Amino acid sequence: MDGGGILPRVVVMGVVATAATDLCAVLLRRLGRPTLDYALLGRWIGHWRHAAIGDAAPVRHERMLGWCAHYAIGVGMAGMLMAMPGSTWLRQPTLGAALGFGVGSVLLPFLVMQPAFGAGIAAARAPRPWQARLQSLATHAVFGAGLFAGVAIFAKLII
Repeated sequence: MDGGGILPRVVVMGVVATAATDLCAVLLRRLGRPTLDYALLGRWIGHWRHAAIGDAAPVRHERMLGWCAHYAIGVGMAGMLMAMPGSTWLRQPTLGAALGFGVGSVLLPFLVMQPAFGAGIAAARAPRPWQARLQSLATHAVFGAGLFAGVAIFAKLII
């Protein structure tokens, strides 16, 4: 493996992949589609548990907390890709494996975030469950593509 170390690569991958999902969210908002308000993520973390996070009292600096958590989760997910048993992905990255991991990471919102925000498992109680599910899948596919782009960007930075 060439220079640079694993941790800086994981950070670049996670930040690039998360930024890619943020660009996707900007596009979705311009198309009139709702996207996650990271202040709610910060509020959820601030309260840690609450039946309906939208009804919970705001917490101090919740928006900043939410954005920091959003990027920390992205970097953590990039680290999970590297930590998978038998992973050679960092030495031989492929777009297919990155997309597969990204799509698989949709389990996090399906099983944790959406239930925590009152939408139920896999957005079952959302006004349009299938629209929410497909949007989550697409966003996480973008995250996977961003992981692949992050590796390429890191390679350019260290050469």
